[in-house]
Amino acid sequence: MKKNNISRRDFIRRLGIGASVTGLALAGCDNAAKKAAQSENSLSETSDDKMTYRVNPKTGEKVSILGYGCMRWPVIPGKEEGQDEIDQETVNRLVDTALANGVNYFDTSPAYCKGRSERATGIALARHPRDSYFIATKMSNFAPQTWNREASINIYRNSLKELQTDYIDYMLLHSIGSGNGMDDFKARYIDNGILDFLVAEREAGRIKNLGFSYHGDITVFDWALANHDKYKWDFVQIQLNYLDWKHAKELNPRNTDGEYLYGELEKRGIPAIIMEPLLGGRLSNVPDHIAVRLKQREPEKSVASWAFRYAGTHPGVLTVLSGMTYMEHLLDNLNTYSPLVPLNDDEIQFLYDTADLMVQYPTVACNDCKYCMPCPYGIDIPAILLHYNKCVNQGNIAENTQSENYAEARRAFLVGYDRSVPKLRQASHCIGCNQCSPHCPQSIDIPKELHRIDRYVESLKQHPTA
Repeated sequence: MKKNNISRRDFIRRLGIGASVTGLALAGCDNAAKKAAQSENSLSETSDDKMTYRVNPKTGEKVSILGYGCMRWPVIPGKEEGQDEIDQETVNRLVDTALANGVNYFDTSPAYCKGRSERATGIALARHPRDSYFIATKMSNFAPQTWNREASINIYRNSLKELQTDYIDYMLLHSIGSGNGMDDFKARYIDNGILDFLVAEREAGRIKNLGFSYHGDITVFDWALANHDKYKWDFVQIQLNYLDWKHAKELNPRNTDGEYLYGELEKRGIPAIIMEPLLGGRLSNVPDHIAVRLKQREPEKSVASWAFRYAGTHPGVLTVLSGMTYMEHLLDNLNTYSPLVPLNDDEIQFLYDTADLMVQYPTVACNDCKYCMPCPYGIDIPAILLHYNKCVNQGNIAENTQSENYAEARRAFLVGYDRSVPKLRQASHCIGCNQCSPHCPQSIDIPKELHRIDRYVESLKQHPTA
C-alpha cells in the first residue's frame, strides 16, 4: 500500500472490512449523533465520520476519544518459554482498522511488551502518513541505572528511532509517584535535569505536548500540579473508571480516588488522558450478578461499553486508552465511541451504585500490566492473580468446606488453575524475594498475595469433599 496515495474510504474497501466494521461500529448512529451533538457534557467535541473527537486546547488538533493503548500487542508463542514474539501482521491489521475508523491516538512505552511495543507500533504506523496519527510514549527510566542524565536521554532518543519519527506528539514522565514516591521522582526527573531537558525539547518542537502519568504517592501528583505554572503541563494521564471514582483508596490504600485526580486537573484546565478504564479487564469480567444487572439495563450493549462510556462522559477527558489485543475488542470500542453517547445523571448514579456492590468482592488489584515480570523464579504472577480474580467474580471461591457450592467451586478453581498456569509457574514456587512488588503500579504486596493464594490452593487439595 502506498502510504501517501490512498484515501481512507479506499483503504477500508481494499482491506475488505468496510461492511463488517462499519456495520457494527455505526449501528444506530443517526440517533446517537443527535444526542451527542445536543449534549453539553463534552468540551469542544466534534464528530467526523462518526468517531467522536475532543479538541486539544493547546494545539487545536482533534484527538479521537478512543485511544489505542499499545501495552498488550498480540504475540506468537515460541517453542520455548519466553521466546514469544509480537505478531506484527496482526498489529498492522489492528492499527489499519483503527486508523480507518477514526482512531488517531496511539500510546506506547519503552517498557511495554518486554521492550518491544515501540518498535512494533512504529512499524505499523510508519505505513501511514505521519500527520494522520498522534504518538504518545514515555520516559520509562524505572531502573536506577537509567536515572543518570545520559542514560535517560538515550531512552528518549531510542524511542524516536523505534517509532520511526523525528518528533513525539505526547511525551510523558512515566508513572510518577510509583516506587519510593518523591525520592524516586526527584532522582528520575529533577536531580538529573531530565525534566528540564524534556521542556527544552518541547520548546524545540521535538515534543509537541508534555505531561505525566500518575500512580501511587499522592504527594508527587500534588507537587507536580503545584508546579504547573513552571512546567505548564499540556495533559496528565490518570486512572479513572466508575469503580475507582470513589473506591480506589478503599481497594488499595496507596491509590487515590479518581474523583480527586480528575477534579484537580479540571480546576487547572489540564486535559486528562484516561488509562485503565476497565481496570485491566476487571470491569469487563465482572461478577455474574453484576453482568446481569448491566445487561438488564442495556441488553444490546457489552458490559465493557458501560465503563468506556463513563470514562468518555467527563468533559475534561481528551482520550480514553484501551489495550485492544483482539479485533473484537477494537470493533466493540468503535461501536461505543462512534459516536460517544455521554451517560446521563441517572446512568452515572446507576454505575456508582454498581460500584458499591462490586467492592464487596475481594479481588486483587492486578491490571495485568506485567511490570512485575519476568519473575526470576519463573512464576507467572499476572496469570495467577487473574485466575484468582476470575474465580472471585464467578463465585468460585468457597469460604469453607461447609459452603453449599464447595465441591463445584473447588473443582473450578483447581482445574482452571492448572489450565491457565503451568505447575512450575504456580504460586507455590514463590520464595518471597520481592523483586516484583517495587515495579507494581498498583502497589500490590505480590508475595503476600501469592502466598495467600497458595495456601488456599493447598487447603482445596487437602479437603477434596465437603
